[in-house]
Amino acid sequence: MEATIFNTHDVVLLMTAYQCILFAILLLTARRERRLTNTLLALFLLQQAAIPLDILISFGAEFRAIALEWSPNLFYVFGFGYWLEGPLLLWYTRSLVYKDYRLTARDLLYLIPFAVYFLHQLLFYYSLDFTTKKVIQETYDLQVAPHYMNFVTLFRDLFRAALGVMCLLEIRRYGKHLKHNYSDIDKLDLTWLRLLVIGFLGIRVWAVLVAVMVILSIMYGVSVDFGAAGLFGNYITFILVSVLIFFGLSHSTVCEGLETRTPEAESSKEETGKDKFKPEMAETLSRWMEDKKPYLIPALTLEKLAGQLHVPSRTLSNVINRHFNCNFFEFVNHYRIEEAKRLLADPQTADKNMIDLMYEMGFNSKATFNALFKKKVGMTPSEFRKQANQ
Repeated sequence: MEATIFNTHDVVLLMTAYQCILFAILLLTARRERRLTNTLLALFLLQQAAIPLDILISFGAEFRAIALEWSPNLFYVFGFGYWLEGPLLLWYTRSLVYKDYRLTARDLLYLIPFAVYFLHQLLFYYSLDFTTKKVIQETYDLQVAPHYMNFVTLFRDLFRAALGVMCLLEIRRYGKHLKHNYSDIDKLDLTWLRLLVIGFLGIRVWAVLVAVMVILSIMYGVSVDFGAAGLFGNYITFILVSVLIFFGLSHSTVCEGLETRTPEAESSKEETGKDKFKPEMAETLSRWMEDKKPYLIPALTLEKLAGQLHVPSRTLSNVINRHFNCNFFEFVNHYRIEEAKRLLADPQTADKNMIDLMYEMGFNSKATFNALFKKKVGMTPSEFRKQANQ
């Protein structure tokens, strides 16, 4: 029992794999809502667990010896996780930001790199006899391995990073959707999803840098310590996975998503909306906001306001965007801020608590209220109230 079996680097990789597998099992067994979304996230985590196992077998001395003793067929099996985790994260993101999302044949195109790599490994490694594969692994040296595989690794990590950027674009589009359809977005938290996507995008970009360092060192003789860079990436991945699991239960706070449609259909609908725009509708909307004060309802949405005015929600959105030059969130909260200024300056409300007044104005969050008020007025609500009373 006195012999050291694993070093610290191996333990970090093992813990990363263990955490991912544990969280994946939790998603598949304990969470019943949003079945497709949870399944995609669980599969993504399982691929994340496969990556450190591939690193251990390929570069960990103890694990490499154990794998060789068991079977040389274990090599490269877990490496397929690199090619799968990118598409899975993209599909998971889309399953959150699109309403009634389903995988289509177009989504499966992202599996082409995985299929090509799988075919390559099948032809050039797994088709070999057992003895040959064992000799290859026993004499394996990164310095003399086929150099084209270094470029395959670089392409792999660039592909993963590109899919990460696509995830960010989907989240950005969803954020715009929220502000165009909701007047209160405090409960619609995208923090966990952004942390997930941005965190793994950063890890993928770092992996690209490591792949470049490997090519520079092995093929061009540039002196760079790509081993230390790789270890640093392993530790960052472990920390990120730990943080994500700690805050993981909040990932279901994303609200109802966008309609699933192609960019061409979106463009067509926008043009149709522009044709329906009538200037007199802007005047009707302004009078409704001033007389009926629907903005005092905290959960007011574009769809609810459109229903009150008996107009299609897309038409109402075009009126707000084109005539008032803002989105729905900014439009409604402009009226709330004006109402706040009126109430804070009214001597009859001088004894009222700020929180009570905030709810009367239609706000649900003190932080949002203070931030929007200061942005519009140039001072905090308390400072405005004090100045108005003087």
